[in-house]
Amino acid sequence: MKGLIFLFAALGLLLSSCSVSDNDEGEWQSIFNGEDLDGWTIKMTGYPPGVNFNNTFRVEDGLLKVSYDNYEKFDGEFGHIFYRENLSSYKLSLKYRFTGEQVPGGPSWGFRNSGIMLHSQSPESMLTGQNFPVSIEAQFLGGDGVTERSTLNVCTPGTNIIMDGELIRRHCTNSNSETYHGDGWVSTELVVYADSIIHHIVEGDTVITYQRPQIDGDDLPEGFPLPDGTLLGSGFICLQAESHPVEFKDIKIMKIK
Repeated sequence: MKGLIFLFAALGLLLSSCSVSDNDEGEWQSIFNGEDLDGWTIKMTGYPPGVNFNNTFRVEDGLLKVSYDNYEKFDGEFGHIFYRENLSSYKLSLKYRFTGEQVPGGPSWGFRNSGIMLHSQSPESMLTGQNFPVSIEAQFLGGDGVTERSTLNVCTPGTNIIMDGELIRRHCTNSNSETYHGDGWVSTELVVYADSIIHHIVEGDTVITYQRPQIDGDDLPEGFPLPDGTLLGSGFICLQAESHPVEFKDIKIMKIK
């Protein structure tokens, strides 16, 4: 059964990239209605898809929130909430902000840490105990009020990227963004051209660009069907819950034909 699920995920991820043009764009479409989680599927470590452990993901005051007020202690319950469509070439716009304190038991790196996964495998294809989907992560980080800490970095669970002609195998690569301290909203945009090029933009500034997202054969969950070097031309997007409260709003997609 797992093999069949992974096969369907692979078929989605293997959709080839098409010719794209900056003049061949659609219109912005809101994909979060501000009222409920219709159109989104939750997957949390240790649970099957659709289980919202401790009501971690919720909608309040028109915002999509990651909350830990029902937790006594974090015990590895990493979460992702997936939008329903498999996407290839698109622009994605959203605002995020970190709030409150990290839940007790959260990893040190989880402090003011979240993100959005691009070209992700589906929630149904993830193993029950799998912490993170095979995907490309646009990482959101908040400052501690003192030290510099860039945001919209790129991380690569089960994947690799190309930068300046070099295959990048390290897990995370920092952007050249400013540090955003405090609880203010941060505006972000991702520009994704199938399996060719991806841009991360913060407050209107492009802070990192990379190419040719692909499978890393040395860092995959058991039974994953795609071999090393397979280019990722499409997949799902999902927002993260990594032990620190975070809020999202104005989540929009513009498809590029």
